[in-house]
Amino acid sequence: MIKYRLTVFALLMCTLFTACSTGEVLMQIIENKAEVPVFLGCRPITPTEILFSFSAEVEVVSLNFDPAVEIGSIEGGSDVRVTLNKPIEEGKRITADILVEDAGTNTLNVIVPFRARNDRMPKLIFNEVRTEYSRPRVEFVEFLILEAGNLGALRLFIASVSVSVPVYEFMPAEINAGEYLVLNLRTIEDVSDSPNELHLPGNTKLLRRTDALWLMDQDDNILDALLLSENPGPVWASQNLIMAAELFGRHNAWQVDGGAEGRAPTPADAVITSGTTATRTINRDESTPPSRSPSGRAENWYITVTSGNSPGRLNNPGRHN
Repeated sequence: MIKYRLTVFALLMCTLFTACSTGEVLMQIIENKAEVPVFLGCRPITPTEILFSFSAEVEVVSLNFDPAVEIGSIEGGSDVRVTLNKPIEEGKRITADILVEDAGTNTLNVIVPFRARNDRMPKLIFNEVRTEYSRPRVEFVEFLILEAGNLGALRLFIASVSVSVPVYEFMPAEINAGEYLVLNLRTIEDVSDSPNELHLPGNTKLLRRTDALWLMDQDDNILDALLLSENPGPVWASQNLIMAAELFGRHNAWQVDGGAEGRAPTPADAVITSGTTATRTINRDESTPPSRSPSGRAENWYITVTSGNSPGRLNNPGRHN
């Protein structure tokens, strides 16, 4: 059999057996012609174990990590299990360069970035958001930290941008209970991140009055969710919002009218945002204990008074009428 070699740069972070879409399509096309194995994805399963998934049984020809780590053992198969001698820093970004070969001597070379396992993600919730932009006030998402932990590999999704690719992956950083963390969603001047304030590069609008936001861990569990709608209509206007609502329903991440579990929420179940402005932000009622089952509900949110925005500190209790 002719020996084929393919190098694929998978540029998205590996999640729970979710292959990077561009790489997956490319490899499937070549598989039909050359019968090479297809790379399906990778995930860290413990601080010292990483799983690489393929469409057929393979043996590892070579494996290198950047930055370098010491490999203890490698088990071949359709799921290649790699054991490290020492754990990688929680949530640290690392790149794997793996060359595998199947029983027919077809080879596949994949270069893929991922983040090390983090089993100490903090408990945190959405606490305030600004959806409107008025220079120098940029859109932001604020989180309240309920229990201390490490932020590394935590992912933020915004439905109007994508339901499969996070808008932000947190770098490893320790954070304490009771702290507020602000993520600014665009950058319009030279700024630098601080322990409790982060900035997304670029000047593109990422968050809208009708939108869905959620936080996910490395096992694709939704840690918290927020659902917004400018009007309480009966149906969502975009496919991304439909998909996000269905995801919320499967995870019981947002309370729906009547409390029925498993049902996808409609715009009528969301926080109504028609009165929000650049200074009238959408706030969680901090006098109400955080709800964890389901994690989100519209009645716990309100639009604050004009100039009542308060990123990085206790929410203003004044409510816009």
